Amino acid sequence: MQPTAAEHKEQGNRYFQAHRFEDAIVSYGKAIVKNPQMPTFFTNRALCYLHTKQWDKASDDCRKALDLDRKSVKAHFFLGRAAIHLGQYDEAIKLLSRAHDLAQTQKLNFGDEITSQLRMAKREKFRAEETIRISQEIELQSYMERLMNEDKARRVNALKHDSDEPPTKEEIEAVEGEVETQKQLMNNIFAQVDDRRRRRDIPDYLCGKISFEILRDPVITPSGITYDRADIKEHLQRVGHFDPVTRTPLSVEQLIPNLAMKEVIDHFLTENEWAVDA
Repeated sequence: MQPTAAEHKEQGNRYFQAHRFEDAIVSYGKAIVKNPQMPTFFTNRALCYLHTKQWDKASDDCRKALDLDRKSVKAHFFLGRAAIHLGQYDEAIKLLSRAHDLAQTQKLNFGDEITSQLRMAKREKFRAEETIRISQEIELQSYMERLMNEDKARRVNALKHDSDEPPTKEEIEAVEGEVETQKQLMNNIFAQVDDRRRRRDIPDYLCGKISFEILRDPVITPSGITYDRADIKEHLQRVGHFDPVTRTPLSVEQLIPNLAMKEVIDHFLTENEWAVDA
């Protein structure tokens, strides 16, 4: 008797738990052939593709799962993870945010898995944009330096041709010194920009687990999880009276100001004023 789709899936699960991902892929593939209408078969195989860094194949399976179930948390989550590795950061943020919302609505416990990936997507997007900004600044700095060198050459030539007497060494050095001073001032400005850029990275531990933005009014739950007060209050009112990460019962009265975290955040903002509006 031929194995059923469910039996192939169970075999795939055993291979997965043994970290035999390629064998698991084959088993899940056989389950899909037997029953191509089960979205979990596709998400299971997609997870194996993620572990073997086959990002495009993982994406294809997640999309097939979403065709069967538009509310699949795992399909959105895994597709978002693949999008990060494919450099599709805006898409990853959209997918992971959707996964997070669906998990909250369906009261599924993914711990910090989805939120950590969402923070990664936002961080990688920022870094990609920063790389473009750095390239543009380097081009601008080179262009301005070239203009200054051309200006120096024109001014020295003018000294040589606008008078019957050849320019003195002191006159030429004065022009060159003035231009070099201007170049040094420009380079100092760009160096200051470089220094500020090196610090433009908000650590994950300073970000909320719901909004993924820097904590403004950190509070801690009995489970030891820190949230922004406004975010966790909205969660308790809109979603339910439980801790989003641990799923344990939680009420507003149990929230305690996290004074140590507040002190760390205030110090960080003092040293990194750019983050105030980040």
